[in-house]
Amino acid sequence: MMIAKGIPCIPDGTEINEKSLKKQEEIFLKVLDEIMNKAKEFDVTIRIVGSLAFRIKCPDYRYIEYENQHHLADIDFITYSKEIIKVQDLFFGLGWTENQNILRLFGDKRRIFYHPNENIHSDIFIDKLRFCHEIDFKKRLKIDYPTVSLIDLLLGKLQIVEINKKDLVDTMVLLSQFPISKIGNNTDEIDGHYLAKLCSEDWGWWKTATSNIEKTRKFTNECFAKNDANKVKEKLDTLSRLIEEKPKSLKWKIRSKIGEKMKWYREVEEVERG
Repeated sequence: MMIAKGIPCIPDGTEINEKSLKKQEEIFLKVLDEIMNKAKEFDVTIRIVGSLAFRIKCPDYRYIEYENQHHLADIDFITYSKEIIKVQDLFFGLGWTENQNILRLFGDKRRIFYHPNENIHSDIFIDKLRFCHEIDFKKRLKIDYPTVSLIDLLLGKLQIVEINKKDLVDTMVLLSQFPISKIGNNTDEIDGHYLAKLCSEDWGWWKTATSNIEKTRKFTNECFAKNDANKVKEKLDTLSRLIEEKPKSLKWKIRSKIGEKMKWYREVEEVERG
C-alpha cells in the first residue's frame, strides 16, 4: 500500500541534488516545528523517530545524506497509547486527515495522518515499533527531546533484517556524531549498555543486531575517508565487545541452540512499512 506518490516536497522532474534535498528538509522541519509546538499546547508526549530524527541529531554529517541522495519520505513519531486521543486531536487541529484503512487495521498500534497542503504524511507508532523486532518505548520517551534517545534510534536500524544502504548510512552517521556509553544512558551518548542488555535477553535480537554491526563495518569504507572510517569501526568494535561480554539469559541460551533453523524475526508486510 503506497502512502504518498513521488518524493514529498520535491516537484516531479526536479534533479535530486543537495539543493533540492535541503529545500525538502527545510519544509519538513517547518512542518515538524508546527507539530511539536501543537504537542506542547495539547500536553502530548511524542518523539521523532526515522530519517528526520537522524538529520536533527547529526547535523555535522548531513552532507553524507545529501551525497547519497537520501530524501525524506515522512515524519515518524512514537507516542504512548494513553495519549493517542490527544495526538489525534492535535493533528486534526492542524487540519491533517487520517488514513482510515490503517486506523481499522492497526489502530491500537499505528496511525497515519496526511498534511492538508504538503505531500507529507506522518506515521504515529504507539508504545512500540513493531517491525523485524520490537522496540518498546514504554517509560523511555522522556529520555530525550525532540527525538527518541540515541540508542533507540540505533536500535531502529539494527533491528532490520534486510538492511539497505540508506539504513547503513544512517547508522554510520549516528556513530560518527556521538560516543558510546558503556555504563548507562546519557542524552549525548549512545547507550551501549542498553543494547548489550537487550541482546543478552533475546537471541533473535542478538542475531540481527550483531549481523548488522558487521554489515556496517564492511560498508564504512565506502562512505568515509580512512581516518573517519576507522573511528566508526572502533565504535562498532566497542558495541560488539559490550554485547559479547554481557552474560546471556537462560532463554537466550536455549534459543541459541535452535539457531537459524527457526525464523528469529518477524516478516514485515508492505502495508506496515508505509
